[in-house]
Amino acid sequence: MCLALVVSGCNMSNTGKGALIGTAAGGAAGTGIGALIGKLTGNTKMGTIIGSAAGTAVGATAGTLIGRKMDKAAAAAKALEAAQVEKIKDSNGLDGVKVTFDNGILFSVGKSTLTSGAMSSLRQFATNVLNVYDDCDVAICGFASSDGSDATNLTLSQNRANAVSNYLINNCGVKTKQIKSATGYGENPEYLIYKADGKEDMAASRRVEVYLYASDAMIKAAEEGTLQ
Repeated sequence: MCLALVVSGCNMSNTGKGALIGTAAGGAAGTGIGALIGKLTGNTKMGTIIGSAAGTAVGATAGTLIGRKMDKAAAAAKALEAAQVEKIKDSNGLDGVKVTFDNGILFSVGKSTLTSGAMSSLRQFATNVLNVYDDCDVAICGFASSDGSDATNLTLSQNRANAVSNYLINNCGVKTKQIKSATGYGENPEYLIYKADGKEDMAASRRVEVYLYASDAMIKAAEEGTLQ
């Protein structure tokens, strides 16, 4: 039962990816986590909306500038070890970045204590991405595989999300205000990862995902034409 960050090193099927999140290419294939990153699927079960309070009225030029900034953040994240990076859309239709680290790197099975390797990966992530692109807001989402009870996995996924958030803030110099949420989603079937044969990929389901999306400050700078 592990967590993954918004850049994923998991080998998941298209169905699994779709159930988690839509890509910039055009919407989610399933319902899953749509509400988490905005209006991709119409599903509001996740509760947390990834997207600035600025609303949807962002001009095309500003959107292009934000897209370029997110491209840079994604490129920096792709240099990380054991991480997969995907471009996504937030609730405003603006570009964002999803990073997922293999849960085996973050945690031991059934544990929420970060391993030494996880700490190293998170320090690298903070140094090369979060602390450089500190005008990106961040959401951390914890998930678990289906083994174990629902209650145990929900608590475990929340503890793992908290462990990642706390380490980034307390040990990596990430500002508290940058991390907007750290939420565990347990083993909800909609968020599990499946293999091509339809069976669950338990190792991939155990993960923490980290989402980077445009903050109000980034949107304002883009609208003023000053976003670098």
